[in-house]
Amino acid sequence: MEQMNLVATSTFGLERVLADELQDLGYKDLEIENGKVNFKGDVYDICRTNLWLRTADRVKITVGEFEATSFEELFDKTYDLPWEDYIPADAHFPVEGKSVKSTLYSVPDCQKIVKKAVVEKLKTKYKTDWFEEEGPSFVIEVALLKDTASLTIDTTGAGLHKRGYRQNFKGAPLKETLAAGLVKLAKYKAETPLVDPFCGLGTIPIEAALIGKNLAPGLFRDFTFEDWPFVSMETFDRAREEADDLAEPDRSLSIIGTDIDEEVVKMARDNARQFGLEDDIHFQQKPLYRFGTKKKYGKIICNPPYGHRLEEEKQVKKLYKEMAKMFSDLETWSIYVLTPEKNFEKIFGKKAAKRRKLYNGRIEVHYYQYF
Repeated sequence: MEQMNLVATSTFGLERVLADELQDLGYKDLEIENGKVNFKGDVYDICRTNLWLRTADRVKITVGEFEATSFEELFDKTYDLPWEDYIPADAHFPVEGKSVKSTLYSVPDCQKIVKKAVVEKLKTKYKTDWFEEEGPSFVIEVALLKDTASLTIDTTGAGLHKRGYRQNFKGAPLKETLAAGLVKLAKYKAETPLVDPFCGLGTIPIEAALIGKNLAPGLFRDFTFEDWPFVSMETFDRAREEADDLAEPDRSLSIIGTDIDEEVVKMARDNARQFGLEDDIHFQQKPLYRFGTKKKYGKIICNPPYGHRLEEEKQVKKLYKEMAKMFSDLETWSIYVLTPEKNFEKIFGKKAAKRRKLYNGRIEVHYYQYF
């Protein structure tokens, strides 16, 4: 299959980081939009980007994009797209949807119209009136934004944040993709000591270790495209071989993760073990007041607890003041803190060199960077 229009989606605020990742992988002529980066690639690039992208949520094929202000227009223009180039006769092709500030605001109706148009188009290709849909999955999305409809097919399956190393947890841990974004924004290098004093399940230290050793985050998981007839196992194997060749598993790292919860620290160690990183990250049960380091230079990257109730907010603000006290001697270290607290600088007692708005799920957060 020739070059396709591909799109890598991301959380808001990480688009530039994602574009830098794509550039580092050799992709050019990138188009950055809110929550996504458009680029061109072939079947091999679908395999490669799913394996390598650390801050992307998904990689999709853009089948078409057009203006649509009526259901008739949505049907006709969807029908005109080359669905037969991608979807085989036995495919399972559900339609998902979303609509923002568009005339066609009813998402279920838009989904039905797109499904009908794709079915009618495929009928002409496969000369049949019925599709069993028992084969490989091709999830179609119709996304309407200000009357512009984007029709895509998901190549990924489970979101790219699901690396395969993290255990289920009752809390709301930091997504792997956002953690990787924090590490990327901190411009972490393998030779730099890194500490996360609120490591939780170890997501930030593990993502840093994957970056430090140049390990592709998608190496140990499955993808939807693996079952597609036009993606050969040989092509996917070639992408995996490239990832194996570029990995630097023997590179020495200095990464520490500490947390006050001993059970969570044990889970963090188990998570690191899934990627063979148990000897590269030193996890330890330790409260913040015992924090200390003899290293002259390094980076602290952390996501302290959030306070959602009034009493919790008081405790969190007390924690920020304790952080300021514990980090006060680290004048040669860079400190990076992710928090929803808009008055963090005032509580912390120091103005950040840089501040970036991000989203942790649906929570608006700020990344305070002290160089």
